[in-house]
Amino acid sequence: MLGVKVTYHDIEAIDPGYFKNLKWMLENDIREVTDHELIPGGRNIRVTEENKHEYVDLIAEHRLTTAIRPRINAFLDGFNELILRDHISIFHDKELELLISGLPDIDLDDMRANTEYSGYSAASPVIQWFWEVAQGLSKEDKARLLQFMTGTSKVPLEGFSALQGISGSQKFQIHKAYGGTDRLPSAHTCFNQLDLPEYPSKQHLEERLLLAIHEANEGFGFG
Repeated sequence: MLGVKVTYHDIEAIDPGYFKNLKWMLENDIREVTDHELIPGGRNIRVTEENKHEYVDLIAEHRLTTAIRPRINAFLDGFNELILRDHISIFHDKELELLISGLPDIDLDDMRANTEYSGYSAASPVIQWFWEVAQGLSKEDKARLLQFMTGTSKVPLEGFSALQGISGSQKFQIHKAYGGTDRLPSAHTCFNQLDLPEYPSKQHLEERLLLAIHEANEGFGFG
């Protein structure tokens, strides 16, 4: 609907088995895979360690878009009769995801159990405050928090132990951010990493965190 390019991670929600096959390919050595021509002359191109990431992305694009293009076009034609594309162009893909899919059920206990720390420990006061604040958030703000930290509101089917980063499996991380305590938390969504200043109180942390997840775009803090 927004014209954003899909990747193989998008297959997980609709076909977990197929997603696991693609993930296995990326995590293991391969010799040769030939089947459907995904690019011009593709039948004559060997799948190697060097080009397997491109191959998997092309597979995902074929599965999610090219192979069902007539159905996608029919859906978009009907959708755009009701809601003009200009009307949804004001949203980025994360906002549209929440509007269409609804709010996810986020298990904060599972998320907490699969979090790593740098510069802090699980017993650090600011970490204790963070989880207390997160637990008290509304369902909508929990989804915003997850988007802010990871770039998506989707919870992995296998739980947060299966959270993915730019290079594969990557647990959620909270790193100590050095500098003034008036700074907002910031995030590196490719690494599922939250940089959290050592705020002097739970109230201060809550104020800065809420401002970050409501005002920052695509997970990058400011201020």
